[in-house]
Amino acid sequence: MTSIDTWPLWMAIVFAGGPILLGCVGIALCVYLSRRHLDAIVDALKNSRYLYIWAQGWRRQGWIGECVLINRVAGMVVWPQYYIRCGDVDPLEIRRFPSHLKKLLTAYVVTVVVTIVWMFIVYLLVKFK
Repeated sequence: MTSIDTWPLWMAIVFAGGPILLGCVGIALCVYLSRRHLDAIVDALKNSRYLYIWAQGWRRQGWIGECVLINRVAGMVVWPQYYIRCGDVDPLEIRRFPSHLKKLLTAYVVTVVVTIVWMFIVYLLVKFK
């Protein structure tokens, strides 16, 4: 593995700064989902215990609370097995969840995971020069 110090300057800046840009895209996507599609998401999961208990409280916290709610719901929709076992979400609602919303939530989760992995790789390259 070569040191990041030996890379051309523009390549090192793009590679090290990429997670920041991708993180901004992820935040923008989260705010978009919370402002545009949160009502449809909550309606699609209206019998789920978590949303029944927490949705109204998080929605009163402003855009940060709505983003927290989007994060939790995205985890429930993309990886539902744990949440079904815990009883937080109804399996029938997950099966009937609108596909266009599931695609958007999946894109959001992929953006977050790629950002975290990319930041970890940049950290390792900078740390172990």
